Amino acid sequence: MDFDKLVEIMEALRAEDGCPWDREQTRQSLKPFLMEEAYELLEAIEEDDPAKIKEELGDLLFQIVFHARIAGEKGEFDMQDVIEAISGKMVSRHPHVFGGKRLRTADEVLDRWVEHKRQEGKLKESILEGIPGNLPSLLKAHRVQERVSRAGFDWEKAEDVVKKVENEFDEFKSALKGGDEGEVEEEFGDFLFTLVNLSRFIDINPEEALRKTISRFIRRFSYIETSAKREGSALSDYTLEEMDHLWEEAKKAEKYR
Repeated sequence: MDFDKLVEIMEALRAEDGCPWDREQTRQSLKPFLMEEAYELLEAIEEDDPAKIKEELGDLLFQIVFHARIAGEKGEFDMQDVIEAISGKMVSRHPHVFGGKRLRTADEVLDRWVEHKRQEGKLKESILEGIPGNLPSLLKAHRVQERVSRAGFDWEKAEDVVKKVENEFDEFKSALKGGDEGEVEEEFGDFLFTLVNLSRFIDINPEEALRKTISRFIRRFSYIETSAKREGSALSDYTLEEMDHLWEEAKKAEKYR
């Protein structure tokens, strides 16, 4: 089965005698599904499960085909236009591959990318243009910091950022003692933003790191819940110390997997 067949399946689903649910969908109604499929793909990649990655890539691709079909029905563009547009963009943005220009490092490629965006009429007012407003906050902070770094607005080394993290945490603690809710929120935001900056210096994706931590937390807490059920007890029957003991058991179990 080839790509054209997938497009035909989408056309059939949206036809007058097609699927009632698919026919009712709009760009707006599909937004949560698009986000959900993207995050399910991220989860599959983190689990390094090839079968799951293949499945989730297909689900995400189907969402793209769905949006292209809606646009086609409106007379705006179709799937072929989408493919041609991205193909043209990738060729023009990679003259070091498809043209005579030679770039030797990833930094040179990024510099060329920024210049090409300017030639396309983007980044007119600011180098921060084009960063999606709906990005998760940690990832958006990372992208903003990457952009300003390329303009030279950056720390020289990780040790400098560590000092800034310590300074921001001290300011947060001071605000917490002061009790002003607005100031506490502001200082906490500054602290998080600086932590993201540190993650960039040590080559860690903050969004991915936090997702993995959340997954670990869920696994370990599930261990506590399972232990309680096995004993015929409710979580409310356990003291914090007892739950903490089970938490440590869960951590040890992970190490010996």
